[in-house]
Amino acid sequence: MNRKAFAWASFDWANSAFPTVVSTFVIAAYFTQGIAPDPATGQAQWGWMQTLSALGIAVLSPLLGAIADRGGHRRMLLALCTLVTAVFTGLVWYAQPNPSWTLWLLVCVGIATLAFELGTVFYNSMLPEVAEPAQMGRISGLAWGLGYAGGLACLAIALVLLVQPNPPLFGLDRSTSEQVRATALLVAVWTVVFGWPVLVMVPDQPGEHLPMGQAVTHCVAETRGLLRGLPRRPDMMRFLIARLFYTDGLNTLFAFGAIFAAGVHGMTFEEILLFGIALNVTAGLGAAGFGLVEDRLGSKPTVMVALVAMVVVGAALLLTDSKAVFWGLAMVLGIFMGPAQAASRTLMARMAPEGEVTAHFGLFALSGRVTGFFGPAVLAAVTDASGSQRAGMATVLVFLAVGAAILATVRPVQG
Repeated sequence: MNRKAFAWASFDWANSAFPTVVSTFVIAAYFTQGIAPDPATGQAQWGWMQTLSALGIAVLSPLLGAIADRGGHRRMLLALCTLVTAVFTGLVWYAQPNPSWTLWLLVCVGIATLAFELGTVFYNSMLPEVAEPAQMGRISGLAWGLGYAGGLACLAIALVLLVQPNPPLFGLDRSTSEQVRATALLVAVWTVVFGWPVLVMVPDQPGEHLPMGQAVTHCVAETRGLLRGLPRRPDMMRFLIARLFYTDGLNTLFAFGAIFAAGVHGMTFEEILLFGIALNVTAGLGAAGFGLVEDRLGSKPTVMVALVAMVVVGAALLLTDSKAVFWGLAMVLGIFMGPAQAASRTLMARMAPEGEVTAHFGLFALSGRVTGFFGPAVLAAVTDASGSQRAGMATVLVFLAVGAAILATVRPVQG
């Protein structure tokens, strides 16, 4: 792995602390257990917050991707998104365990989620510039594995230094959950400290760089053109539609996994952190392992294997009442989480036309978020209607299965 590729991959290490600690394992569970009146209501409220964030991502991602292609502002926009993610994550510190802080926490996490997802548009589009075509699957998979390692490291530090010690270190007050809220400060610092190498070592694309105003005007028209042209590129369109469904399922799974574990299996914050660490180990090994063989196996078959396995294992996971069995099945599920995402990123990088890579990764983000509100909304609605977290989480499997069925019809044509 050359210097540019390593700098690019290191951003996965920095960036993964946010979805791991905030969106999935710690702050999400803190909200449902410490702030919301009950876990089911908290799961529904968290779902509506994710819905609003997804709408913002769907509108902005293709436009900003096109602007980055034409305006040469990719690094600046990535730096801005990274900073906003860190600042609003840090502000979660003020959310005390009281329902009066519900809006504060949801707004902070919602804005941080928006900035985080928009940042991935610019980050993912750098892949063709740091890896040769024959090595894109390897580099993408190893970077995703490094991301899981970063999430694991941040979770471990949160567990050892913040959550577990009793009395807490650093004068933290357990009566107001400061030992849990401090994990948001850790993520904010982590993101800034480890996120800079890609901004220094991976330059913007060469070519015409339009002023920001001209870039915006030009790129609104270009984005419209890209969307209108999709019917003439049926394989790209089917891939984006397939990803629309299975990414809805994956994002919903990540957003509500810890909430489900806490509510159904009664896991404490300490158990959720240990669960997250173990899950990150298997997920990182899965992403890196599949990355080593993806270039030979093919990006599409890698995604298909991962999706089918997640549907089968996920169904068994929802049916079990045993916490021990739940742990074991979740570890198996983790093996396939990374490959489904990393290989999708590689597939888009291979299919996107040269010179329009960032714009197409904007469409890639759009396909992952244009109905991103739908997964959390369906889960929230089903949870509200049934009063059952199991019924709500079962909707995830439907999204994964539909996405896999559509992806099976795609011929991965080289861009």
